[in-house]
Amino acid sequence: MKIRIIIGLKKSVLDTQGKAIENSLVKNLGYEQISQVRQGKFVELEIAENDAKKVKEIVDQICDKLLVNKIIEDYSYEVL
Repeated sequence: MKIRIIIGLKKSVLDTQGKAIENSLVKNLGYEQISQVRQGKFVELEIAENDAKKVKEIVDQICDKLLVNKIIEDYSYEVL
């Protein structure tokens, strides 16, 4: 099963990269209708498992142990 894990800063954490992107879009490129930019990352991987419950457990373990700093980041995932 192909999985995409989406990782981003929690809403309460200042996203300085997102703010820099927003400033460039608005001030340098003229996209005045853009606001509230949040920057994140995603990881795609294959899991040799068909049981949705087991896949969720594996994704949660991977995120808890390696991919996500749970103090400042949240994550979600989707099956592709």
